[in-house]
Amino acid sequence: MPTIETYRKQAKLLLRWHRERDYSIGGKVRKLERFQSLTDHEVLALKFTLTVAQEIVAIEAGYQSWAELKAATAGASKTPRASSGPPFLKDVTPILCVRDVKACAAFFQHKLGFEIDFLHGLPPFYGAVSRDGVCLHMRYVQQPLFAQTAAQEKSLIFASIQVSNVQGLFKEFKARGVEFAQTLKKQAWGGTDFQVRDPDGNVISFVTYG
Repeated sequence: MPTIETYRKQAKLLLRWHRERDYSIGGKVRKLERFQSLTDHEVLALKFTLTVAQEIVAIEAGYQSWAELKAATAGASKTPRASSGPPFLKDVTPILCVRDVKACAAFFQHKLGFEIDFLHGLPPFYGAVSRDGVCLHMRYVQQPLFAQTAAQEKSLIFASIQVSNVQGLFKEFKARGVEFAQTLKKQAWGGTDFQVRDPDGNVISFVTYG
C-alpha cells in the first residue's frame, strides 16, 4: 500500500496542475459532489487549496476523507518493493488526433460498436473507446495534420486491429452503414483486411492473418 507521503505528493501535484491552469484538473475536482456541475473554466477559477486537493486524493484512493486515508496508511512501509524479473511490455494504446473528441467517440460507438470508456473535459479534449479489450484513445488537436497526410498517402494506417473473423466484422460494419477506406481484401502478405476512416480521416485497419 502507498505511504501517506505518496498521497501528499499527489495532492501537491494537483495544486501545481491548478496553478498552471491544466484543464485535466477538471475531471478530478468534479469527483467531489459539491463541484460536479462546474465546467473546466469554473474549476480553474476556484480558490483551490491543499485541503481540497487532499480530499480529492482520498476519494480517488477509495476513502471518505483525508483523515480516513491517513489512518489507513499509518502502517504502510516506507520502503517500496522492487519489481523482480526482466521488464516485459504488456500493452499499447494508439492515440488518434481529432478535431472533435465527442463526435469521434460517437462514431466509434454507433458505427463500429465500441463502448465509450470516458470523455475528459468540458468540452472533451481527451477520451477513450474500447471493444472486446481493444482500446483506442482520442486527443483533441486544432488541426489533425496526420490525417491530412493520410488522405494523400496510400496505406498510411494509424491503428491495426487484429480480428478473429474479419469477414463477419466487415458484414457487421456494412450493415451499420460504415463507409470504408478499403473494402475487404486478401493481401499479398497473407492477411485479409479492410479499412475504416474516422470523421477526421484517421485510417483504422481490421485484419485477420493467415
